Amino acid sequence: MDIQTLFNWLLEQQLLLSIMLGGFIICERFSLRLLGPGFVYKLVCLIPVSLLVANLPSNIKPLQNSAISHYLITPNQPLINNLGLNWAVLYVVVSLVLFSIAFVVHIRFIKNLQLNYLINSEHTLTSHIKTYTSNHIASPMVVGILQSKLILPSNYKTQFDKATLALILEHEAVHIKRKDNLINALLLLTTILMWFNPLAWMAYASFRRLQELTCDQRVLANKTTHQHILYSKALVNCAAATPAGLMAYSHYGDKKNMLQRLTNIKHSSNHSRLAKGGLLLIATSMLSGLAIAKQPQTEITKEDHISPTIRIEPVYPAQAAKQGISGSVVLKYDIAANGRTKNISVIQSKPSDVFDKSAKEALAKWEYKISESGFNDVLVQLDFAINSEVANTDLIERIKVSH
Repeated sequence: MDIQTLFNWLLEQQLLLSIMLGGFIICERFSLRLLGPGFVYKLVCLIPVSLLVANLPSNIKPLQNSAISHYLITPNQPLINNLGLNWAVLYVVVSLVLFSIAFVVHIRFIKNLQLNYLINSEHTLTSHIKTYTSNHIASPMVVGILQSKLILPSNYKTQFDKATLALILEHEAVHIKRKDNLINALLLLTTILMWFNPLAWMAYASFRRLQELTCDQRVLANKTTHQHILYSKALVNCAAATPAGLMAYSHYGDKKNMLQRLTNIKHSSNHSRLAKGGLLLIATSMLSGLAIAKQPQTEITKEDHISPTIRIEPVYPAQAAKQGISGSVVLKYDIAANGRTKNISVIQSKPSDVFDKSAKEALAKWEYKISESGFNDVLVQLDFAINSEVANTDLIERIKVSH
């Protein structure tokens, strides 16, 4: 799959992704008291599941006697001058720039911490997690994507009493056990891949807020009222500005999310099972609808697929032209609702592998008129001939479509 095809596929998914991301953001903003942070946090799993269901391949079935388009390509065809901006290249450039910025931000952040290894500390989480101190943080945090490190403020002994510090360290232990830093890094990379969709960035921020709320929930489960108060006071005392959105790490005392976390601690009670069940029912219905919508289209008329609105001529392979080789390629593909081609595959070619690559690359750039749901299993035969006199190169029986 080339860059252009991947870019086209990503654009095709944006409507579905925007709906799912928007729903996740709304749940995080307005339904936490009703559903609870833990439940909403898990809803993020519906996004990749919906994407998978929407892109399930059509059922494998034998080729039917359906209409097939037929085009002739010769070595002397006029060149198509495509001077328009290559959006796929621009997308890749911007993505690489953002990846680079995120990498530099992480490296600089770790370097600026100026870590001091804490030997024989009684406040280590486990024997496998090394503990450090830093003068440049106001609250404990865990850094490292694959190998976690616990970082404590240099004045942690005077800043926290033992009971409070134990609760804070329990919070960081939850992050380590769930491998939150690794999850954050993967989600950040995914968000960067969708940098052009503002909902992706908003959903990433919502996910990070929910991550902290669910950590609080786990720590305070079965804790006393006094411990709840100690924990809340520690949040206020540790309040600090966190790094920008391109960071995969999070501080215990996240200043921006402080009020939300304190409110959630105050109202941590049983949540509505009815609301949770209703939301799961809606999500299941949506996924079922996506699966049904993926069923193959059986009726395709000439007007729907025979004539593309934009048809890029394949490049006649130089070696084949030099040797005087002619041939044909039959391709099967789908037409998305936006008119773009996708799921291109070679059904048969003669001679084998000579014209396949050129044919697929050209077909990936074809465009058809917009339709309600697109079409599946469309066939086209491209005849590569040294001159305009085409030999009998039909590779598949097809219905002749009269004009």
